[in-house]
Amino acid sequence: MSTSAKELALQERQTDKDLYSYQKGAINKIFKSFEDAPEDYHLLYQLPTGGGKTVIFSEIVRQYLKHHNKKVLVMTHRIELCKQTASMLTEFGVVNKIVSSKANLDDQADYSCFVAMVETLNNRLRDNKLDISDVGLVIIDEAHYNSFTKLFKFFEKSFILGVTATPLSSNIELPMKDNYDELIVGESIPDLIENGFLARAIPYSYNVGLTSLVVGSNGDYTVQSSDDLYTGADMLSRLLQAYEERCKGKKTLIFNNGINTSLYVYDTFRREGYPIMHLDNTATKKQRKAILKWFRETPDAILTSVSILTTGFDEPTVENIILNRATRSLTLYYQMIGRGSRVLPNKDSFNVIDLGNNFHRFGPWGEDLDWHRIFKSPGFYMDHLVDDEEIESNFRYEMPDELRKQFANSEEVYFDIRKAYTQSVKNGDSTKVILEQSIAQHAKICIENSEDVFDALILAKELGDDIDHRIDKYTKCISKSTHNFVSWLKDDYRLKLRSYLRENFDSIYETVHGHPPVEE
Repeated sequence: MSTSAKELALQERQTDKDLYSYQKGAINKIFKSFEDAPEDYHLLYQLPTGGGKTVIFSEIVRQYLKHHNKKVLVMTHRIELCKQTASMLTEFGVVNKIVSSKANLDDQADYSCFVAMVETLNNRLRDNKLDISDVGLVIIDEAHYNSFTKLFKFFEKSFILGVTATPLSSNIELPMKDNYDELIVGESIPDLIENGFLARAIPYSYNVGLTSLVVGSNGDYTVQSSDDLYTGADMLSRLLQAYEERCKGKKTLIFNNGINTSLYVYDTFRREGYPIMHLDNTATKKQRKAILKWFRETPDAILTSVSILTTGFDEPTVENIILNRATRSLTLYYQMIGRGSRVLPNKDSFNVIDLGNNFHRFGPWGEDLDWHRIFKSPGFYMDHLVDDEEIESNFRYEMPDELRKQFANSEEVYFDIRKAYTQSVKNGDSTKVILEQSIAQHAKICIENSEDVFDALILAKELGDDIDHRIDKYTKCISKSTHNFVSWLKDDYRLKLRSYLRENFDSIYETVHGHPPVEE
């Protein structure tokens, strides 16, 4: 898309009431369903985070009230969303009342539009405190949350419109197809990026061993098992390394699975002198407001959090998203990354650092998913997610950029253990041959980048992560992976590599360089 066309697209919406062409198209489709469907029809509308779902349904409310002599109810699942929705409706000229736990409803007859949190509304309806007899349209924000479905029984003669970025239920046992008659899919992420409405995600993946994680009853990884993994020195070091390689000096949002992990992250970054704050759902409103104000106003701020900022939070200046967790929830995956997707005049891309193999599990953010198929067959989709063991079996070790520079004279530094294993089986060789070949290849790249054996031995010490990766791959191939055996094998490999370098340095050096080492 040309710069002038992109600027024109961004200028198309001149005020808060003006809509983009794709938003107008969505509204027309939804109203067409109003006209053709029975009064108790349940319609689901999907649009990516940042596409303007609240803008769309606010305009729907405005037009509905203008042409129908009935009332509207908008439901949300969090107080922040409740207030944001009420504010947006007001901008569209819709006078509305928030049905909070403390709200006085004596004047409810004066309003045609109500905004309520699901639990509060449930209590008010159960106590007969709110008259809903004349509600013709019910709008449900973040409709993938199952807490809303218990209220459907109160609106058997109302048109229900659910809106969500991901039409996949938060509870796989309660698929959305059971509660909605039809899905309308909005503009895709690639199209929104192409037309300048969303920023492009630049992904960086750091392979992580996740087989220690436990899947809980909700279908996602438990907080306890995540805390055990992500509070370890290795994972904290990897997080810090990833930040320093890709995010340093830029506004960064870190998502964790547990409060304990987030606090460890906070302490780790504080010790290194980086500007960081921690936020979770135990913070008071005053604390939350102060932290978010600091985050907004500090150019290189780092905010470590626990899911609380996945919805109802909008900070366009975020330049980096770090997924310091693994998830099996497609919705959560899209919500977390979506926090960085807002565009600004000087921002059309953002970094996403994945420390939970989420890219491997779900594919790239922005991939054009078949939402209709996921809506109709959520069980099939979930059953075909790649499991962690399979993901890890396909890992390829990539040297960090700084380390790769020390091996600049080597055209290739990777050695495929899995391929070598397959070949050894085919040849009828002992599997020990694999490690001998690996040691020889490690020795060669060390010597290619050294002047003498002492330099080569120093470089060999830098290969620790690569050695561990190769041994882990090897032990999986031979199906022998007790902790003691793996630890012994890693130590033995290092000893044999050093010995191999001492014994073979001169001959390999001459083969590589065409002449023996120069003695000073």
